[in-house]
Amino acid sequence: MSTFVINAEARNDQGKGASRRLRREGKVPGIVYGSETPVAIAISANELAKALQDETFYSSKLTLTLDGKETSVFIKDLQRHPAKPVVLHADFQRLDESKKIKIQVPLKFVNFEKSAASKASAKFAAETATVEILCLPKDLPEALEVDLSKIEMGQIAHLSDISLPEGVEVVALRRGEDHDQGVGYCYAPRGAKAGK
Repeated sequence: MSTFVINAEARNDQGKGASRRLRREGKVPGIVYGSETPVAIAISANELAKALQDETFYSSKLTLTLDGKETSVFIKDLQRHPAKPVVLHADFQRLDESKKIKIQVPLKFVNFEKSAASKASAKFAAETATVEILCLPKDLPEALEVDLSKIEMGQIAHLSDISLPEGVEVVALRRGEDHDQGVGYCYAPRGAKAGK
């Protein structure tokens, strides 16, 4: 599991004007909430932008350093500028090791090249890049794998096809079989002959 450390400073000034000032100083306003009182924070925009380049950042347990104290958190929400590649606000949630968390984690589609469909020139189209899971912080995976080695032409890969580590549940599947939606599908490209 990747280890990310986010250095933050507490801030007392709040509101739109204060947030704009922070952004001009190269900082991103944010908040940390959870089991204790919410704390308004500011973090380096460059440091956050660098961390966000790693897709595992979104589904990792993060270490937030605030006033010399380390807290385990995860990213709950990011507000982005509609036109520029800029984060306007970041929400972090404190982790309680004894309580399950709901979090989006990336999906990795693996072994398609080993399938008979791939050998018959089929293609695979992913319909979603993430899935919402429920687990204890200690069981949090960086990503979940969907094994496509046995997928056939025209077949849909579903949430139930995701390889789940012990202690990890897909939130939608807790609601029943009728919530087992597709995450991708195998198809014949245009011009390919059916059944080949």
